Amino acid sequence: MPMPIRHRVATALLGLAVAAATGNAAWAQKKYDTGASDTEIKIGNIVPYSGPASAYGVVGKAMAAVFKKVNDDGGINGRKITFVSYDDAYSPPKAVEQARKLVESDEVLFLFGTLGTASNTAIQKYLNAKKVPQLFVATGATKWNDPKAFPWTMGWLPSYQSESRIYAKYLLKEKPATKVAVLYQNDDMGKDYLKGLEDGFASDPARVVAKESYEVAEPTIDSHVVRLKSSNPDVIVFFTTPKFGAQAIKKLGEMNWKPVTIVSNVSASTATVMRPAGLDNAQGVISAAYAKDASDPQWKDDAGMKAFDELLAKYMPDTNRVDASAMTGYNMATTMVEVLRRCGDDLTRANVMKQAASLKQFAQGGLLPGVTLSTGPADFQPIEQLQLMQFKGERWQLFGDVISGEVGGH
Repeated sequence: MPMPIRHRVATALLGLAVAAATGNAAWAQKKYDTGASDTEIKIGNIVPYSGPASAYGVVGKAMAAVFKKVNDDGGINGRKITFVSYDDAYSPPKAVEQARKLVESDEVLFLFGTLGTASNTAIQKYLNAKKVPQLFVATGATKWNDPKAFPWTMGWLPSYQSESRIYAKYLLKEKPATKVAVLYQNDDMGKDYLKGLEDGFASDPARVVAKESYEVAEPTIDSHVVRLKSSNPDVIVFFTTPKFGAQAIKKLGEMNWKPVTIVSNVSASTATVMRPAGLDNAQGVISAAYAKDASDPQWKDDAGMKAFDELLAKYMPDTNRVDASAMTGYNMATTMVEVLRRCGDDLTRANVMKQAASLKQFAQGGLLPGVTLSTGPADFQPIEQLQLMQFKGERWQLFGDVISGEVGGH
């Protein structure tokens, strides 16, 4: 007996509904690469907890604290973060060893926040060959913004060249007749900073009257500072890591030499540079910032600073809150959490990179007002803006406007 028309229509509609449901289920299916599952996201990290740059170990500890809080709050889309962080003692060969261990033994989904220009350079080709994201590296070298050659590597910090061009802009405008001497670390970081400064002085290259480089293995850089003084500069610029930044500023004080002094952002920590150098010696030192300074009372009632302080109180109670490295680790990990949230249930390495390259004016609580993160398929440099600051009393004080040192900008 033939089926009534209405029954045939109902059956057909039911069939379509089942097909649609099946299709939607397939479309919404969870996607994973090695290091991700229904319950876990495994992240690898390399930081110098020992060695000449051990002051940066706080960066890794702050990252771990952020992820611990996220896990305590229920995780990301129901998944807990496993953060595997190793020490490379600021040694590139050790970084290579640790990167291989993270990828081949620990089987992490990606590497995040690996610290140091030389260490990241040593592992960049390996990670890109393996198509493992080297995401939000904790170094401002310009080379991390090269998505065409290295599509699996992305920076986070403002580039060193961008920062040093800002110093050149400041000196050209505010101190136009001054002679400049530079002390820089003899690696990609120091050379990047130096190039940005020299590019900034392209209209007046004779401004730089002396350049000295030092090796990270040197116990002290006092002799370099003494030699720079012999060139009789009005301005001295230190492109150093924290240990050597503190030494250099302290040496100026011991020599009773008071040139205009500029120190790179990576050595602008009140806790690990200014105080060890001696607060009297640090007075008037100039640097640049993109993040809020925990010692600045203007952020006392700021929601972002309160969240930072709450994190430290619960998860890092022994940390010096004015150590800029703690804020750096906090800000970087907060960015990483946002990217993972945007990944949803597609935790493939390709999607992690896609979401990281899709940030549009993303603001977070630890950054200065006016400083945001923006990325795109051809732009792997999230932060371009900084603001000048000067050390007065026991803290840094901002001055001027938030400006970009990039050529063109976002």
